[in-house]
Amino acid sequence: MGIPAASPMHLPSERYLALRALGAPAVVISLAVQGIFRGLKDTKTPLYASGAGNILNALLFPICIFTLRFGVGGAAIATVASQYFIAFVMLWNLNKQVILLPPNLEELRFDRYLKSGGFLLGRTVAVLVTMTLGTSMAARQGPIFMAGHQICLQVWLAVSLLTDALALAGQSLIASAVTKGDYIRVKKVALNVLQIGAGSGIALAVILFIGFESFAKLFTKDAAVLEVVRYGVLFVAGSQPINALAFVFDGLHYGISDFAYAAYAMMIVGTISSAFLAFAPSSLGIGGVWLGLALFMGLRMAAGFWRLRDKNGPWWFLRQDLKEMEIRF
Repeated sequence: MGIPAASPMHLPSERYLALRALGAPAVVISLAVQGIFRGLKDTKTPLYASGAGNILNALLFPICIFTLRFGVGGAAIATVASQYFIAFVMLWNLNKQVILLPPNLEELRFDRYLKSGGFLLGRTVAVLVTMTLGTSMAARQGPIFMAGHQICLQVWLAVSLLTDALALAGQSLIASAVTKGDYIRVKKVALNVLQIGAGSGIALAVILFIGFESFAKLFTKDAAVLEVVRYGVLFVAGSQPINALAFVFDGLHYGISDFAYAAYAMMIVGTISSAFLAFAPSSLGIGGVWLGLALFMGLRMAAGFWRLRDKNGPWWFLRQDLKEMEIRF
């Protein structure tokens, strides 16, 4: 991550990452099961399971960090415990609806999922590399800048993911309509989701711009860290409309099964953004990190717009008079 061995962040970071790695299987299982529930049009079960897990996580934080005096390691232990809890609850509920393990393992037919799964894996790796590089560049700025960056980043991601819920709903509705050949409904859903996403992003930007400085004081009272956070308010608030549309476009890509484009576009976007992140912070400091992450989301949004305007792509029908086409056929 670029943290020198002599840095006061090195040992706690190493301990935290080692413990958090234990939760990786639970995270993978949870993400896979969430996808299954979305395919079943059941968004309530993942919501309730994740909500219960996050409440458990919040309750365990003070116990593990302060009562048991585990410090940073306690934060990792609390998070891992909540991750396994979420995975267990979702598997328990899924088992009531489907047969998790068929009598014959050959019936699983893994080959059907390798192609689309491989594309999504490549996309995920591109995202992880870019975000990890951004964190690494922030860590090299020192403990104060790293602390401010983490506050900004966590709020940025948490608020941005509110619009990701909209993208998931759009994905499910579009996938259902596509299988029925109902392109009129697909067109309506896509345009509505984009409009709501843009409006939500603008609203979140205004709210954060007005209240982020006060909200940041819930995380720390350190004056130096808060000064860094004040500097980052433009990044956190200003990028919300971009983030909202970027996440919505992801949902549209998946809903229409455009996995290959989603993967290749993300790899190109990640490469460009990573190149910027690798060099910009050396001259622009922490601002270079935030500009790099904003560039990352901006390029994702631009790639989504381009795909929708591609006449030869899966969204060709957006410019067609679909009602007239139906009459002809």
